[in-house]
Amino acid sequence: DNILHDVDTLRSRYGSDPMVAVAVAAHSIRAVPLPQVSELAAYADRYDLPFHMHVCEQRRELDECIAEYGTTPIALLADTGILSSHFVGVHATHLSDEEVVALGDAEAYVCLCRTTERDLGDGLPNISDLLQAGARLCVGVDSHACGNAFEEVRAVELDERSRLEARHTVAEAPALLDAATRLGYEACGLSNAWQDDRVHLNAHDPSIAATVNTHASDAILFGATPRAVNKVFVRDMTIVEDGYHVQYEAALEQYQNTL
Repeated sequence: DNILHDVDTLRSRYGSDPMVAVAVAAHSIRAVPLPQVSELAAYADRYDLPFHMHVCEQRRELDECIAEYGTTPIALLADTGILSSHFVGVHATHLSDEEVVALGDAEAYVCLCRTTERDLGDGLPNISDLLQAGARLCVGVDSHACGNAFEEVRAVELDERSRLEARHTVAEAPALLDAATRLGYEACGLSNAWQDDRVHLNAHDPSIAATVNTHASDAILFGATPRAVNKVFVRDMTIVEDGYHVQYEAALEQYQNTL
């Protein structure tokens, strides 16, 4: 009750603020009892809010869920009516075929955090089948294992190539960029804001130099590095100028003081 009261307060305080989106989250089925998960999910559905959970991240999580509930996490959430188009399953690494179908039927989001999952050795998700089933892919981070947004996105395709031992598996570059932008905003409750933000790249950066327009998305997705980022705008605010965060010096000083 206290948690949902806090969410009510946040919705009231920031409901008209275009820079803030309020969502609901239950960390995981191993951390939050099922009755509370159901209550949080129902609240999210009632107010059309995203509902995030870590699901099927590690095999140990599956074993613990089976021991507690007699089934695996996504199967449990499907059986209890928690899966919906508001649901954002983070990781979704170890899924049965039936769970893949359940996520697709619900048109749920699956948020992949490939550099984190890779760093922890958690496994490789079945991304191709998730897409074919109708799940909506987006990309996020769950650690500081990597500070390269381009790598996070291209890893969706490249890691799936390794899993399937194939040269092309998930999607072409434009679809992956859509997952990293529009669908990511939707999964955060910012579906009306994604076109307000812009990232400008330096076309002369060596990682994307000499790129022709017809192959720009491929060059950016599979070649660009953070060094290529020249400007970043969030609505009308400048966040990065000439390759540097506008508050870089202050942040660096605070970081060094903390160390």
